[in-house]
Amino acid sequence: MSVLLEFDHVSQSYGDTHVVDAMGFQLEDGEIGCLLGSSGCGKTTVLRCIAGFEAVKGGEIRLDGKVISRAGFSLPAHERRIGMVFQDYALFPHLSVSANVGFGLQSLSRAERAHRVAELLDVVGLSSHGEAFPHELSGGQQQRVALARALAPRPKLILLDEPFSNLDVDLRERLSREVRDILKREGMTAILVTHDQHEAFAMADKVGVMHGGKLLQWATPYALYHQPVTRFVADFIGQGAFVPATITTPNCVKLEIGEYCGLTPNGFTVGDTVDVLLRPDDVQHDDASPLTALVESKVFRGSAFHYTLTLPSGQRVLAEVPSHHNHAIGEPIGIRLELDHLIAFKRGA
Repeated sequence: MSVLLEFDHVSQSYGDTHVVDAMGFQLEDGEIGCLLGSSGCGKTTVLRCIAGFEAVKGGEIRLDGKVISRAGFSLPAHERRIGMVFQDYALFPHLSVSANVGFGLQSLSRAERAHRVAELLDVVGLSSHGEAFPHELSGGQQQRVALARALAPRPKLILLDEPFSNLDVDLRERLSREVRDILKREGMTAILVTHDQHEAFAMADKVGVMHGGKLLQWATPYALYHQPVTRFVADFIGQGAFVPATITTPNCVKLEIGEYCGLTPNGFTVGDTVDVLLRPDDVQHDDASPLTALVESKVFRGSAFHYTLTLPSGQRVLAEVPSHHNHAIGEPIGIRLELDHLIAFKRGA
């Protein structure tokens, strides 16, 4: 695959406030990328810079090898061949679904426009709703109309700005998978911004974690979860608890809950005190284990309980346990360490 979108040390600021700081990443043709972060991290500003709604103060943005933004130059938004799906859908309430989808196709003949609209309504599963109006549709259907409208002119890139934030949780998860399938079937390159990790992981091939205007890591969802490069990313992605440990040999780390021997990160020496991130799936319930922990709290999630456990030292860890193991608050349960990926940082770093 070839690189379609390139960010090369891009910066953006409002007065003395740096919103995007020397940001760099690449998105390949046909990939779906995601910028993930909390409110105010700069992710929406990045999307606006790509779309051409804001100029950049430094660096370059390149689309298909062509510079579309740099300091002192910004290709007009309508010349970028970029489609956008907004948080509030931005459908025209007085136009039918078909008219909304075909709105950007005025350069085509009536027959060509009708064919493209019918094609896309079939792709998004709304073939029978062409004559309906937006207010007659559910939120999920409106979002699919907005996606079809963005896809209609065959743009090079689709931008999705918190596209599912107005939907309930169950619909959000289902629709994120549906939208990914649609984009992949169309061979479309896209970039999404969201604060929702589940959404990011369900949709994206590559995810970038942003914080304070900086892109901390750009990687696959698997790599972000198992190989975070900073403590912030490790803490931000998924759930877990940092516990103290000691490097006992070049390949072994000793924790209160057990010992891990395998590949340890570079930069550690024997005797170093580190913090190890334990995910809920790293702590296994085992009635035969000599090490016990007290159940401090629990959340029932259908197929599993999510336990917060207190170790003998007072250290808390999380554990995900099949739901037929229904233990009472304050009850001791046997646990053991089952750690496949070591995520560790020097104490105080």
